[in-house]
Amino acid sequence: MPKPPKTFKTKSYKDPQVAIDALTEIYDANIEYLQTQFKAFADGKVTHEDKVTACYPFIRITTKQAKRADTRLSYGFAPRPGTYMTTITRPDIFKDYYLEQLRLIVLNHDVPIEVGVSATPIPIHFALGEHFHIEKGLTAEQLAEMPLIFDIPNLEIMDDDIANGTHEPAVGEPGPLSLFTAPRVDLSLQRLKHYCGTSAEHFQNYIIFTNYQFYIDEFVRLCHGLMAPTDDANMKKQRQAFSAFVEPGERVTVNRNAENYIPAAPTAPQAVRLPQMPAYHLKMPRGQGITLVNIGVGPSNAKTITDHCAVLRPHAWLMLGHCAGLRNSQRLGDYVLAHGYLREDNILDEEVPPNIPIPALAEIQQALESAVTQVTGNKGFDLKKFMRTGTVATTADRNWELRGSREKQNLRLSQSRAIAMDMESGTIAANGFRFRVPYGTLLCVSDKPLHGQLKLPGMADAFYGERVKQHLQIGLLTMTLLRDLEPERIHSRKLRSFNEVAFQ
Repeated sequence: MPKPPKTFKTKSYKDPQVAIDALTEIYDANIEYLQTQFKAFADGKVTHEDKVTACYPFIRITTKQAKRADTRLSYGFAPRPGTYMTTITRPDIFKDYYLEQLRLIVLNHDVPIEVGVSATPIPIHFALGEHFHIEKGLTAEQLAEMPLIFDIPNLEIMDDDIANGTHEPAVGEPGPLSLFTAPRVDLSLQRLKHYCGTSAEHFQNYIIFTNYQFYIDEFVRLCHGLMAPTDDANMKKQRQAFSAFVEPGERVTVNRNAENYIPAAPTAPQAVRLPQMPAYHLKMPRGQGITLVNIGVGPSNAKTITDHCAVLRPHAWLMLGHCAGLRNSQRLGDYVLAHGYLREDNILDEEVPPNIPIPALAEIQQALESAVTQVTGNKGFDLKKFMRTGTVATTADRNWELRGSREKQNLRLSQSRAIAMDMESGTIAANGFRFRVPYGTLLCVSDKPLHGQLKLPGMADAFYGERVKQHLQIGLLTMTLLRDLEPERIHSRKLRSFNEVAFQ
């Protein structure tokens, strides 16, 4: 019979850092216990007569009044008096995030933070981490026995009801403190490794999604250049802001301009086969760098990746991709800055019904326009020569222009004042709205099918060669401009309802 995990009493803390240390101690002890017991199980020392369980830590607060020190902030406070609670996971990834949320709660409510062990078991798959292949080395009999001994993922408690606004706590049950419970977070951390080929720990707070490998190729070239040493003092200082560049397969290239740089080759060879949605990370301390993900084509991929990136609580995500221009006055290579979305992809209709408006966020829009101005050298009225602001229609049909009901389709596009058609932007914006992640879209016109300019190989190749580099530069500069703002200014109150969780 295995020993039970170490016991921890529920304690209260007024210092957020001390509370985080206590949470980390509980989490680390319970993970170590599960990993030790799993090794014993793999060695045949634990049988189905034994039951091995360890649970997630929790954070709980009780407020007597709803207040906040700064009414401009959109998070960091409870919506009304009451008790609120959440389970937590992976303090190695979320330590800074948890610390900031608790700091704001103490600032706003001046209440103690309760820390203890919840009743929610840690599934063994999550305890072993995203690098462990759980079936490797186990016999068929052990695989069949494992669910009898260890807790396995329970999809019944891995929903998005809190984020969707449909969660109803039972009578006497604390309200939610965060949008995601620990098991839901752990599931997404595993999925990010699977889909993107890099661990969640490498993801940065500023995420760019694209739908073409050309952008990735240019980003890789640029990032390797930033990691290379230089004798130019000013350039070296700029490059020192970045710590490393990470590619799929956990290939880490350390910045050779760093003051404490120790000569070393990249930590892994280049991935032989790319994952479904490869991610690349230009890292900065405290996650302030930029992640670029090639999500491929279509709203299904767009929903999948944003479902999982959302648990990381990024400060912003953008869509940089290509679109069909719907106006004859547009030219190939023109930019489209979305300020509204006609969502015909239908993939999020249950969670965010089509009659729910997806607002443009001023901070994101201003940063995008400023970046276009700085990169192109045009400003004011001159921007209208090659950039239009308007509604982007998002569809799930790659061959939408071939639909037989063309008159009905064109009427709808005309009535909505749509200026561009794509397959991802509306989905990414709607999931940003749903998960309270600031979002924006800057597209580049690559074809005009309604006006006889189809995306054919020769035309596409010329377009890609001319526009990709500039478009990516605009996206990267936009993220730099957003990083220069305080996170409190980026996280708009437009994204929060009247009955929100306290955590960002």
